Amino acid sequence: MKNKKTKIVKMSSGLPVFYAHAAGIDIGDTEHYVAIPDGQGGHEVKCYDAFTSDLKSIVSDLKEKGMTTAAMETTGVYWLSLYLLLEEAGIEPWLVNAKHVKNVTGRKKDDTDAMWIQKLHACGLLQKSFQPDEQYRTLRNYVRQRKNLITICSDSVRRMQKALELMNIKIHTVISDILGKTGMQMVEAILNGERKAEALANLTDPRIKATRETIIKSLEGIWKNEYLFMLRQAHEEYLFYQKQIKCCEEKIREQLMQQVAIIQEGDISQITQQEEEKKSPGRISLVLPLLHI
Repeated sequence: MKNKKTKIVKMSSGLPVFYAHAAGIDIGDTEHYVAIPDGQGGHEVKCYDAFTSDLKSIVSDLKEKGMTTAAMETTGVYWLSLYLLLEEAGIEPWLVNAKHVKNVTGRKKDDTDAMWIQKLHACGLLQKSFQPDEQYRTLRNYVRQRKNLITICSDSVRRMQKALELMNIKIHTVISDILGKTGMQMVEAILNGERKAEALANLTDPRIKATRETIIKSLEGIWKNEYLFMLRQAHEEYLFYQKQIKCCEEKIREQLMQQVAIIQEGDISQITQQEEEKKSPGRISLVLPLLHI
């Protein structure tokens, strides 16, 4: 019989460490807890305040300890400032979903959140959330601000319609859009003191399909001072938010131009020529097709 060779297989105990120089950060509104490995199988946990000077101290301490990456949970918007500072300092930040952290079993009772995040990150058990680069992050902030302003502005429109309804002005049921040329001219004329339905009807655009008789009937109102006051405030609020939206659009345009300049290696002559030809310097649509977003 042939002698069977005995094979000895050595296997390490515990989970492998993929990120030896990893930190875990428990993000809070007023305090941040930072956990780093102590080199002896344990952890060093330190609490910092959430002020800007303290965030810079976190980054400085992590660099001094030789940390190359840090994981943190997506807690509100409190993580963003520290995330950007870590990114600028060359420490790779990992933004992870809180559900992923909680779904991993094996946590000890005496583990703090920062220690648990550090353990999972060091062993490669966390999934990194996608974060855009600085250029796209800036663009996204402007776009989100514009979207929020549009939502708020729609409330102003509803208040305008409510004030008109309280005065029994039914023009919004006759024309398709009160925010169009005809609707806004009529609202402004009412706020300027015009009360005659015939005079208001003269502001109707020829493209309106409703008959003049119907339009005149819809403009016969009950003129109460408090309702006119409500209409004026809603109208002024609407104009204010429209101005804010235009400012956002200009910022979006500037940011898009910067990104196009990067993609086109500084050549934006084509876009400039298109804008001059169409005479619409505020149009964002001219730039969008050139971006691979």
